[in-house]
Amino acid sequence: MKKILFASSEVHPLIKTGGLADVAGSLPRALAELGQDIRIVLPNYQSLKKTEDVRFISTVTVNHIDSNILETQLPGSNVIVWLVDCPALFNTPGNPYVDESGNPWDNIADRFSLFCRVIVEIAMDRGHLNWRPDVVHCNDWQTGLVPALLSLESNAPSSLFTIHNMAYQGMFPATTFNNLNLPLQLWHHDGLEFHEMLSFIKGGLSYANRITTVSPTYALEIQTPEFGYGLEGLLGHKHKVLSGIINGMDLDQWNPETDTAISEPYSFKTLANKMINKTSLQARSSLPVNKSVPLFGLISRLVEQKGIDLLIDCLTEMVDMPLQLVLLGSGDKSVERKLLDFARLYPKKVSVTIGYDEALAHQIEAGVDAFLMPSRFEPCGLNQMYSQRYGTIPIVRETGGLADTIEDALPKSLSNNTATGVSFKEVSSGALLEAIKRTMLLYHDKKTWKKIQIAAMEKDFSWQNSAKQYLALYQEI
Repeated sequence: MKKILFASSEVHPLIKTGGLADVAGSLPRALAELGQDIRIVLPNYQSLKKTEDVRFISTVTVNHIDSNILETQLPGSNVIVWLVDCPALFNTPGNPYVDESGNPWDNIADRFSLFCRVIVEIAMDRGHLNWRPDVVHCNDWQTGLVPALLSLESNAPSSLFTIHNMAYQGMFPATTFNNLNLPLQLWHHDGLEFHEMLSFIKGGLSYANRITTVSPTYALEIQTPEFGYGLEGLLGHKHKVLSGIINGMDLDQWNPETDTAISEPYSFKTLANKMINKTSLQARSSLPVNKSVPLFGLISRLVEQKGIDLLIDCLTEMVDMPLQLVLLGSGDKSVERKLLDFARLYPKKVSVTIGYDEALAHQIEAGVDAFLMPSRFEPCGLNQMYSQRYGTIPIVRETGGLADTIEDALPKSLSNNTATGVSFKEVSSGALLEAIKRTMLLYHDKKTWKKIQIAAMEKDFSWQNSAKQYLALYQEI
């Protein structure tokens, strides 16, 4: 049995802005089910969904700042969660990264450097918790200073650093390094310094014993200039300790047979019931209720990474085609405006909801026929897995985890019943439009469509498989 301290800036269902929260809410649970002693550590944000049983267990002082350690449990499990309670930094309205107005926190470096320092105190058993991990599993730049700070300790636990998205690196001016009072021996070219700036993510990449990312294809992609964001050289140098492990998905939360958010449960044996979800989604979205028209869906952050501009470039042609589109997301304000304008101009074709609504996300996955993910890059992606589980055909760009989890509907895969989606290579609206047209042809061949749906629904995206791969890495280090 390994003792694992799992550090993340967000954990579902306590707080979520993206896929990191889903991983941090599921992987520790899967590891606990494999008999591991795992504890999650997370900042105690004001917007955290509080569980009923929260108790004070300790106080940790770093840099003359006191943080209380509160203990609770991950809802629906026995996994212990330690909350780093520092009201001056975390008891403010907003989400982990932006304030109420959507602006990045001015003190974001202070917030996460304190979080990292408290993690190190816990890891070195200086948090008076009488528990010392064998491995500290850090996630994304917000925890990147942990492996760096542990490198200065004697008899420190091993560290594993998972990259969920190389695009977010935690970069700050050099003056921030001094303001944070970080140890000077970390400020050098092979340490936290990156082009005369402070890079949080580099702390994880340079100092962790193992680096993972969330798909085998993305592990290769980030060693290239296109996806490495200037750190491809370092990642190439560390390739022997870098590996890709596909994320699992929460099979309890995303299960069309038991999903309480959808109108009618169904399985691959009762696929006809999926139509009830389609017509109720059409009605909810103020679209004409029409069983035969293909209904496309998209749930996404509305940012360039997600290829949302490719979709916008296609919309003029799409609204002339016999299809409907339901979209849920938020992000770039100009993108939000463009999409809302399209929905106003074509209310019988396009429905747009700005924001995030968990119940609606489930209804879209269950109700649409095809799901769009035209991402420029996608480290792993979860929605393409949810879609397949719900018998909804994903249309994806062949990148990262999308390439690793979809079998494109081509003559060979169609003939041997392994096709589970539609993919395209080129980053262009033309390539996306071709994939949409190809999907519509497949959709109107009902026998073939049902075969693809069933192959998709039978795929195993459980966390158990991923958790076993992480456990093998923990045992190696």
